Amino acid sequence: MLRRALVLGLLSLLIGLPAAAQSTGRPLRIVVPYPPGGSVDVVARVLAQAMTAQSGANVIVDNRPGASGNIGTELVARAAGDGTTVLAQTLPFAVNPSLFRTVPYDPAKDFQPVSILASSPSLLVVHPSVPAKSLKELMDLAKAQPGRLNYSSAGNGTNLHIPAELMKSLGKIDIVHVPYQGGGPAMTAVLSGEVQLSFPNIVPAVPQVQANAIRAVAVTGTTRSKILPDVPTMAEAGLPGYDFTTWWAILAPASTPAATVAALNQQVTQAMRSPSVVERMNKEGAEVVAGKTEEAGAFLRAEVSKWAEVIKAAGIKVD
Repeated sequence: MLRRALVLGLLSLLIGLPAAAQSTGRPLRIVVPYPPGGSVDVVARVLAQAMTAQSGANVIVDNRPGASGNIGTELVARAAGDGTTVLAQTLPFAVNPSLFRTVPYDPAKDFQPVSILASSPSLLVVHPSVPAKSLKELMDLAKAQPGRLNYSSAGNGTNLHIPAELMKSLGKIDIVHVPYQGGGPAMTAVLSGEVQLSFPNIVPAVPQVQANAIRAVAVTGTTRSKILPDVPTMAEAGLPGYDFTTWWAILAPASTPAATVAALNQQVTQAMRSPSVVERMNKEGAEVVAGKTEEAGAFLRAEVSKWAEVIKAAGIKVD
């Protein structure tokens, strides 16, 4: 009985540790394929902090930016499936295979989804120097000055690129894409007035809006944000049918054993659903949706298919 009690006690301790710590003693590395400061980096650091707090093990965020997220994504696709390296990703994971002629990974064959983390809309924001106070005024300005307004993105196929291209397509306007090396630099560009507008995720954008450093014009989702209730949706403001929502996910290399993926899922969902994380994400305009690996897989397959159709229909090109 004593031996059984000791074994059970040891197992209970192990369950609380990230899979990496259980198998190798090395820290769990969350690769973010974008620079610091963007939405993926913010969410990944919230997750890492929560996982460390719940287990005491070391969970680190490793930024590997470049090529619209393809460099860091490929790194994880080629990593050992030992539970020590996972990928934090967002829309480009599903979009890039349709947007680029070739990408160095296959979203279906090279990864195992661990969990979707959270979701939220983006914001259409403008620099305070832009005279437009509404979407209609901005569209009128763009039509009066074709090719004169610039928008920043985190690179081709990113969460800041696709919603702008949807606006261009639905609104039949000509605005110029200026890609940067991540969401952080793209935000800096609109804050400084280097570009006139952008579509940052609501999570890093809200503090800047509240500080009046940028002006929120519209929310990209189908409903208004609870944190910015006075900001209309794109559809309400003049673009019927407009809908764009950001999500964040954790994925493991395809070679990762199913038992390790299941353990990672348990740890990730437990961390994301902790009261402190839910409160923080809600405060910043995001909703925690962490759940089963099967649900994540089905969602990501649907996203790949959905955006392939949208990109083709809208004629979105890399530039």
